[in-house]
Amino acid sequence: MRIFPKFFSFFMTKISFNNTNKQFSSTLRTRVNDYFKAHRISNTGNRRLYLKSVILVATAVAGYVILVFFTPPVWLAILLCILFGCNLAAIGFNIMHEGGHQSFSKKGWLNLVSAYSLNMLGGTIYFWKQKHNIAHHTFTNVDGLDHDIDVKFMRMHADQPRKWFHRFQFAYWFVLYGISYIAWVAYQDFEKYFSGKMGVKADSKAMPLREHLIFWTTKITYFAVYLIIPILLVGWGPALLGWLIAGVACGFCLAVVFQLAHVVEATQFPLPDIDTNKIEQEWMVHQLSTTANFATGSKVVSWLLGGLNFQVEHHLFPRISHVHYPAINKLVKATCLEFNVVYLEHRTMGNAFASHLRHIYQLGRQ
Repeated sequence: MRIFPKFFSFFMTKISFNNTNKQFSSTLRTRVNDYFKAHRISNTGNRRLYLKSVILVATAVAGYVILVFFTPPVWLAILLCILFGCNLAAIGFNIMHEGGHQSFSKKGWLNLVSAYSLNMLGGTIYFWKQKHNIAHHTFTNVDGLDHDIDVKFMRMHADQPRKWFHRFQFAYWFVLYGISYIAWVAYQDFEKYFSGKMGVKADSKAMPLREHLIFWTTKITYFAVYLIIPILLVGWGPALLGWLIAGVACGFCLAVVFQLAHVVEATQFPLPDIDTNKIEQEWMVHQLSTTANFATGSKVVSWLLGGLNFQVEHHLFPRISHVHYPAINKLVKATCLEFNVVYLEHRTMGNAFASHLRHIYQLGRQ
């Protein structure tokens, strides 16, 4: 299914989906489109999203100013660093993620600004769009193409080879999840930049001159704002420790939210047919088999995570803002029931987290 023709088009020639019977997807798309037409609303963000974005950015700036310019007591500084890291993750979930999918606003420039907020958080939106929008969203949980399930030192599904150390992954997972953000901004982005590859099995891709300039400008700015200025004002030790604490908090939030949506007991990791190189499901059914919701009844979780607890709806309709997911959720469930398609969901975040831990424990033992 050619959803994102501008990027990674070479993937499409390798693996495709069996879309001979598209009655389910056709019916669901029609119902969702009719919902927006009937209510005369845009499928992008609204004032609630804009207000939340202002709150998240304002609290992050306030946290930074307090930590760097006012030097609070150690116990308060540690707490603020943790909250600051979680705040950065929330900006990623609610602002950057929406902009990256062009669902933040009907205005293109607002989507661009919100998407490039990732660069100010240390990442690179150019890489993220290829790795996330194209590889992950098109080939969710497909080994070798969805790089989000390729976590070093972790065995995330049964088709990945089992190493001796995987037996202990139930004990060290939190360390890897915690350092994931720091590894991303300080190592993995540079690895992609110099190799030109989004993953080990991906082809090299030339990077436009504009993106070269943006990459180096924003990386230098990030390290200046998050490390150099704090070092000059509070010293090496406190600055580095604060950066590490905030980075671990941010990384843990980002990693856990992804794992609860795709790497739990019931989600599938389909392999293409050896002869046809096709996955024997239509694309939408594939998304439903590889993705799970959690805690959709919690308004607090939905607010903080930018609706990513409605991960099923997001994967089916990535260009629709998360503010509409609760309404879309009802349409998706009803259509799945009608066509006898499995809909995966955990009632609470705790249930989903327990399922993820059981999953990686079993994979380490098998």
